Amino acid sequence: MATDKKNGFFISLEGSDGSGKTTQLQLLKKHFENRMDVVFTREPGGTRIGEIIRDLILDPQNIDMTPRAEAFLYAASRAQHVDEFIVPNLEAGRTVITDRYVDSSIAYQGYGHQLGVLVEKINEKAVAGLMPDLTIFLNLDPRVGRQRALDNRTPDRLELFKDSFHKRVYDGYLSIIENNKNRILVIDASDTIDNVHKAIVDAIEDLISTRGRS
Repeated sequence: MATDKKNGFFISLEGSDGSGKTTQLQLLKKHFENRMDVVFTREPGGTRIGEIIRDLILDPQNIDMTPRAEAFLYAASRAQHVDEFIVPNLEAGRTVITDRYVDSSIAYQGYGHQLGVLVEKINEKAVAGLMPDLTIFLNLDPRVGRQRALDNRTPDRLELFKDSFHKRVYDGYLSIIENNKNRILVIDASDTIDNVHKAIVDAIEDLISTRGRS
């Protein structure tokens, strides 16, 4: 289960589809590749069970999956992820960087699917109080990001949803950011890849060095 006595740092990377998260995570992995105290993971997924759930959620053949079923599957994957991977690594003193976390569920299922507070309630149980020390949000116009995503890969089930869905997701992120300014750092994802990478690295290294001395 989650713990308040973590020794490592917990960082999440968020953004709408096509915001450049995949590219930036690849660069981060290269930057930190010789540091054994930094580990990377993703949601949904991160564990054997979580990856099975990921396949269920994102498979375009499961287009008839209901929003509530989707939300509970995300929470189930997250609960396994927290208990099996995130907390043990934090307790071992490692920095955990995850591709998406609770904010994604609130944005996509809470706002996108309009499930509201249900998503927050089930995720409170799923994470047992564990929230990131820092969340980095890659901010990009959702119309630009969606076109990027559709141009560069075969869309998954969520990416097939209408533009109106993705607009609600983006607006949801803006609302989450407004209510969590102390935790969430917004970075302009329309800037160059190198500049975005530098901003992310600077934020992570500042967190580790500053809080590591406190």
